[in-house]
Amino acid sequence: MAKSQKKKWSQDVTENSDAMDLKEGVFKSHDPKKIADALKHSAEASSRRKSSPFRSAMSMLNFYINRAGNQLDKKQKNRLEEAKNELRKDFHRKPK
Repeated sequence: MAKSQKKKWSQDVTENSDAMDLKEGVFKSHDPKKIADALKHSAEASSRRKSSPFRSAMSMLNFYINRAGNQLDKKQKNRLEEAKNELRKDFHRKPK
């Protein structure tokens, strides 16, 4: 496999999470509510997760934010941070 084609382990985890099946492109959305709703749906539908749906969804979102790191532009990072608040709302948790 050529270097440019080689997947990073974090990309593989995001695409092939054993905990939940994610809708393709979920983190690329421009709408934080859509990101949160897709994560919530995936977490609730998963029979393989080891934690609560909220924790699984939030963990996957944090994982993506942390691994994408400097590759995220400021707007997308802000959208993903706002998606955390939307996720908290969806699960009736207090937004930060």
